[in-house]
Amino acid sequence: MKTKRQVMVRYKTKPDRAAENEDFIKKVFAALDANRPPGIRYSSYKLADGVSFVHVASYEMEDGHNPLTSIPEFKAFSAGVKDRCEEQPVTVEMTVVGSYDGSEQAGTSDKEHFAGVTRELA
Repeated sequence: MKTKRQVMVRYKTKPDRAAENEDFIKKVFAALDANRPPGIRYSSYKLADGVSFVHVASYEMEDGHNPLTSIPEFKAFSAGVKDRCEEQPVTVEMTVVGSYDGSEQAGTSDKEHFAGVTRELA
């Protein structure tokens, strides 16, 4: 049986580990973009202080299994996150009250969306 879960994770990296953390995150998104696993919506944000990060994930679980944890790049990111942190990750479950995606090309990556915009402007 599939169940949907929405979570937000927030943490603060050590100042000298923020760039490394960002590199791990970019590898996760490259893997998601290449493999396009179904049932996952995932975003990551670096806050204005440059060392705090927020991740928002919505995914369908099969038998309690988080599909993100099966992605090798996510495993690599997760394996060392606690060592990179000054403030450890805190996970909060969320329930959607409302959501709006104003893009006309929902389901495409930002890269694809902006490539399309660039072609339209040319």
